[in-house]
Amino acid sequence: MGANNGKQCGSEGKGSSSISSDVSSSTDHTPTQAQKNVATSEGGGEGLNLGPCALSYSDLSMRTLSTPSPALICPPSLIPTAFQNGRGSSTSSSSITGETVALVHSPPPSARLLPPPTLSGLGPRGCPEPPGIERLPDPCLVRIFSFLPTNQLCRCARVGRRWYHLAWDPRLWRTIRLAGDTVHVDRALRVLTRRLCQDTPNVCLLLEAVVLSGCRRLTDRGLYTIAQCCPELRRLEVAGCYNVSNEAIFDVVSLCPNLEHLDVSGCSKVTCISLTREASIKLSPLHGKQISIRYLDMTDCFVLEDEGLHTIAAHCTQLTHLYLRRCVRLTDEGLRYLVIYCGALRELSVSDCRCVSDFGLREIAKLEGRLRYLSIAHCGRVTDVGLRYVAKYCAKLRYLNARGCEGITDHGLEYLAKSCAKLKSLDIGKCPLVSDAGLECLALNCFNLKRLSLKSCESISGQGLQVVAANCFDLQMLNVQDCDVSVEALRFVKRHCRRCVIEHTNPAFC
Repeated sequence: MGANNGKQCGSEGKGSSSISSDVSSSTDHTPTQAQKNVATSEGGGEGLNLGPCALSYSDLSMRTLSTPSPALICPPSLIPTAFQNGRGSSTSSSSITGETVALVHSPPPSARLLPPPTLSGLGPRGCPEPPGIERLPDPCLVRIFSFLPTNQLCRCARVGRRWYHLAWDPRLWRTIRLAGDTVHVDRALRVLTRRLCQDTPNVCLLLEAVVLSGCRRLTDRGLYTIAQCCPELRRLEVAGCYNVSNEAIFDVVSLCPNLEHLDVSGCSKVTCISLTREASIKLSPLHGKQISIRYLDMTDCFVLEDEGLHTIAAHCTQLTHLYLRRCVRLTDEGLRYLVIYCGALRELSVSDCRCVSDFGLREIAKLEGRLRYLSIAHCGRVTDVGLRYVAKYCAKLRYLNARGCEGITDHGLEYLAKSCAKLKSLDIGKCPLVSDAGLECLALNCFNLKRLSLKSCESISGQGLQVVAANCFDLQMLNVQDCDVSVEALRFVKRHCRRCVIEHTNPAFC
């Protein structure tokens, strides 16, 4: 494995690389709509769209150039005639119809693709003046390039030598983003890491974030490439990549010690997160078996159980954000492990974990003042008792989602309002036992409330809403869909909370 990874990450030139394509012929999830895949490298922090295509890699022979040589991926129909005829320094990785072609070319001459000089563009001595954009200093051009999508950035690299070098500025290649069902992600990662490893053989020190959400063709082999070549990785998102297993995740967290953000939501084969045995042996007793992850999203990891959560908590002791939505096998026992090992938790979601009850909330309440965000939506076993534990000990709570917890009444809402006066967002939709009395208590204590959802609360009327509007002037969002609220009450809210967006189902109010 080590030898193979060394080869795939080997250096044969200098500079960085990109993936670009203009083909949009792949099929979508629906038979009548085409889906565009995404391949992005971020310098300005924005996701960028590319054409959908698989990445051709096999038998790619790369020439060593004195200047950076990008591997441009484009459809055969768009290959310049010079390359199709065998002229120029290019290498085709595949000639199969429908496959993309990897081009490795030398930097273009500085005058290539520039418009011919005109009489109006002549300088004082009769020499052609450069276009206006050419007069910009290098930092300005790099800043402009940071807003371009990857395929456009690759095209800029072909304008001239100066643009070529600026387009491959390392600051523009700190993030790689791929998406789509038709992208051959494993090959793409091998090509990209090889080209990004050229200044530091076998190691890519530039790459800090890899976003592969929705790449269903991603396998453990692609993550092995990332683990072996990107020790400075800080962010990894593989949401919806259901072919990824525990072993690949173990390799990533073991070989990327700076990894802080991990999103494996929808990866149904991931049942645990831990260091590999080899990594655990190498760690000193001082460091123990800790992983530096602070943000972990395991939404829809259906196979996760209490024992797996125990291992996660024991290894990821620095967790501050943890999302376990729809992990239906978790129980109150698993939440106890979180409190034991992860005392720094600030945000926790156990939405739709229907085995969580008041006893689990009693454990969560032991996080005390550190907890800011809590979602227990559709946890049907939660009642006023559990809510009272949270309200009593988590006084700094700012966000609570208790939608669908039908056991919550006005008493629970009163506990919450009097203890968590700094609450800013509350969702108690589909709680039929909450009435105007609970709303009035909430409005008289939580003056900083900005978001309130009462969707499908059958006992709510206009009277409670008017008390909320008269006391919570900073209210920005109010959801009263499927509630029996009069038009007069809605207009009262609008007059007192002018910035409030009201979601309603009353056709008479506009």
